[in-house]
Amino acid sequence: MTDTGKLYHNHCTGEALHTVECHVADEHITLFAGCFCPFVQRAWVTLEHLGIPYKTDEVDPYKKPQELLDLSPKGLVPALKLNNYTPPRALNESTVIMEYLEDLAATSTKQTLLPPISDPYARALVRLQSDHINRVLVPAFYRYLQAQDPAAQTAGETELRAAIETLVGLFERAENQVGGTGLWKEGGELGWADVMVGPWMFRANKVLKHYRGFVMPEGTMLNAWLDRLFEHPAFKRTCSTDELYLDSYERRAPYAFNRPNTSQVATAINTGRALP
Repeated sequence: MTDTGKLYHNHCTGEALHTVECHVADEHITLFAGCFCPFVQRAWVTLEHLGIPYKTDEVDPYKKPQELLDLSPKGLVPALKLNNYTPPRALNESTVIMEYLEDLAATSTKQTLLPPISDPYARALVRLQSDHINRVLVPAFYRYLQAQDPAAQTAGETELRAAIETLVGLFERAENQVGGTGLWKEGGELGWADVMVGPWMFRANKVLKHYRGFVMPEGTMLNAWLDRLFEHPAFKRTCSTDELYLDSYERRAPYAFNRPNTSQVATAINTGRALP
């Protein structure tokens, strides 16, 4: 596939644009976001599902404004600005932000992404799912997308498919032992692991399918889970049109053609370091 030099996007489109437009008023929390970033989508879906008021500030993550650098030492999104402190305080890292919002909701909106605290084993199973997502599945996604020669792409596809199949096994374990967690369970609620992995499954279904010909592993339960996830209102409200992702992942993100020195995530994958 030829690098066509498409421009990356700075602003959401589609349903995500409508969501941004609904969150322009000042609030105690400001979400600094990049429209195509899956780590941002984690935090954004969490805010939407937990019903926590927030303002959105879309930034160009490759031309980092000083306000973002003040909040996030590496200039990475997502970042939260907590305006109810004097002076305002900051949080960064998507998982930390999710944990903060979960704790905040426990004393405000009473919504949650986790099993009840009365079921510590179910909560532990969700943590196992999330650990696999962060340590194995997400890096595998980027290695596959950035791979340029056919042999590396074949290896990347095999690695990602194995990571997805392992996650399915963890979901099935929870189903067998505690009746299921999150949206894997038919009739279940959006869960922690759904939000942790959803942005990458969505991009695998869009970006990897387009640039690498990727096809999801077969499975009736997997397909049903993906349908429930992608159609969940909190998830849909944070999704832009396909064009935004295809353009952005080619041009700047720079994964599809692995342009050097344009993304901290891409550089980490190329050098074998942990994701920033």
